[in-house]
Parts: sequence; C-alpha cells; structure tokens
Amino acid sequence: MFHPVSFFIGLRYLRGRSGDRFSRFVSYMSTAGITVGVLSLVTVLSVMNGFEQQLKERILGVMPQAVVSSQDGHLARAEQPPQELQSLSHVDMIAPLTRSEAILQSAKSLSAGMLLGVDPEAFEPVGYYVNHGDIMDLEAGSYKVILGQVLANQLGVKVGDKVRLMVTSASQYTPLGRIPSQRNFEVAGLYNTGSDVDGQLILTHIDDAGRLLRLKPGQMTGWRLFVDDPFVVAQLANQPLPEGMTWSDWREQRGELFQAVKMEKNMMGLMLGLIIGVAAFNIISALIMVVMEKQAEVAILKTQGMSSRQVLMVFMVQGASSGVIGAIIGGILGTLLALNLNAILTVFGVNLISAGGQLPIVISPLQIVLVIVGAIVLSLLATVFPSYRAASVRPAEALRYE
Repeated sequence: MFHPVSFFIGLRYLRGRSGDRFSRFVSYMSTAGITVGVLSLVTVLSVMNGFEQQLKERILGVMPQAVVSSQDGHLARAEQPPQELQSLSHVDMIAPLTRSEAILQSAKSLSAGMLLGVDPEAFEPVGYYVNHGDIMDLEAGSYKVILGQVLANQLGVKVGDKVRLMVTSASQYTPLGRIPSQRNFEVAGLYNTGSDVDGQLILTHIDDAGRLLRLKPGQMTGWRLFVDDPFVVAQLANQPLPEGMTWSDWREQRGELFQAVKMEKNMMGLMLGLIIGVAAFNIISALIMVVMEKQAEVAILKTQGMSSRQVLMVFMVQGASSGVIGAIIGGILGTLLALNLNAILTVFGVNLISAGGQLPIVISPLQIVLVIVGAIVLSLLATVFPSYRAASVRPAEALRYE
C-alpha cells in the first residue's frame, strides 16, 4: 500500500541538499531535456498537422474524392442518385460528373490535364477559388472552360482566349488515321487554390464535356461523392455498391503524396521523441548517483521500519517527478509556441512562405495529451532499475563502515 511518507521523501530528495549540487544539476538537466523534447514535439506536430490539413483542403477538397461509375464508364443521368449511394455513411453530397484525361493546346503551348464536366447549379468546391470570371458562366452549349492559374500561365492564355481541348479516349478512326475528339473552348474564368491542382483540373459544363466525349444525350461518366473526411474513402471502398458499378477515389492520383506526408510526420515525431529518450537516460544516471549517495540513509529508513516497497516508491517518485514536471511544462510551452509561431517568426524577420502567407498550425489536444503521457510513462520506466537497486540495499552492509 502506498504511504504519503514515500511521496514526501521522494520530493525532498528531488530538491536535494545544498551540498548535492552536481546531483541537482543532473536532475535539472533531465527535467530540462524532457521539457525541450516535449516542446519541440508538440510544436513540430502542430505544424505538420497544419500542412496535412492544408493539403486536404486545397487538393482533396477540390478534386473528386470518390466517383462511382459503371464498367464501361457510361451512366444515365438521373435527377436523384441511387438509394444505395445516398445511404453510404460519411457521404454529405452526391453530384453528377463527367471526367476524362484531356490535352489543351493554345497558340503558345501544349499541356495535359483532367477534364471535369460539372453542373454549375450543383455544389462545386472549385467555385470558391475562382478569382476571374464566375462558375455560373459555364452554360450548356457555350463551350467554355475554367482553368487553374498555373495551367493558364503554362498555356499563355487569359480570360476570353481560345484553347483547343482534345480527348484521346473519344478518338475516331479516319482515312488519315486515329484523330482525337477535339473542339475549341473559350476561357471563361481562372481559379487559384494555391496547390498543384491549379495546373491540372479543367472545368466545363457537364453537357459540353459529354459532347466532347461523344456520350449520348443524358449520359455521364459517374456520380461524384463528397465525404466529410477524405481519409474515410478506404472504409467506404469496401461497402457494397449497386450491381454493375465500380469505385474509384483520390488515392489513385494522390495516394502516394499523402502517404509520404504521413511517413514524414511519423519520422519527425520519432526523431524528436529521441530527445525525450535521451532525457530519460539522464534520469537513470541521476538516480543511480543519488542511490549510491543515499545508501546509508536508505539503510536507516529501513531500520526505522520502512519496507522495500516504500523505498522503491521514494526513488520512483523522485525520478518520475522530473518527467512529470518537464512533460507538463513542455506541453504548455509547446502549445504556446505553436499558437504564436507566426508572430515569433515575423519578429525575427523570417518569412517561410514566399506568397506572404503564414505557417499552417493545427493543434490537436488529444495529440498533446498523448505526447505528455508518453513522456511521463517513459520517465517512470526509467526509474524502475535505480529504484529497485535502492530497495535492495541491506541495512547491515550499508551501515558497516558508518
């Protein structure tokens, strides 16, 4: 049973006597090491969370997150999607979509991209990023497109210019050979999401895209699913679909990117976690020195009736206190640093974002709690061996030469 006396003696040893300057120095350095480790880990993870969230919003938020189509890629357009799709969990909205890989040609250059035929009356996330023109300008039969700013710069075009759109999947065989389906489109608008999507997505009206792809009137390529979290597509992909329908999602185009971001985040956490590990080893060395210095005192405590378990708790309290204090202070300082990181960088004249923006910061309270608890547990484990050595002291041998 735990007695308060072990707790109070452990804290007394933590403060140390005036003559134990070196032991106190090592103990303080252990606490400082854990503080720095937790502070760095919390700050870096918050920044990495911000970058991950920004990628989700600017890339996965605008590109098709999941598309349900048929085996041949042709579906009849209906006012309402199948009930099986509406009943899928995490699905917020469903819209018709016609998409295909396409090639754009201007008077100055040639580029490839992904053609999206959308209904301007329905929800379209790219519409929030259009800064020249309006997505409502995409009318059926007008043959207009909205391009990303990066793609427009590559082609050297602006609003009002003409571009030739070619689709190889709808090519025809002629006496001159295989000729892709093509047509001139007018640039009706430009959008800018701040990601590489700006160099790929091409928006046009769903009817015009269908004509370019030589689909029958009233046909489309599939239903576009908008989900509350793009990372749940792996779970949704395993759910049953209507007969004859196939599933595709963003992982086919962007899976490797987000896997790389996740791996980088884990590796950064592992490397910074080593700082906490080094501090934990300092706790072991500090406790071993304390145990060697306190052998006579431990022997006296045992002769006064203190059990080996109580002696064990004394030194575990002493060592774990460094971890608890360092982890809590590091968690608080790391959170404050993350919240004010952009202001601090501005004070030092550091501008990491060339566009004049800010570092994205997303603080996860659960993540911070896990880091603090992990540091405390690691510190507690570091006290086991020195505390066991202290509990194994035999009073007769320790006091033989006293």
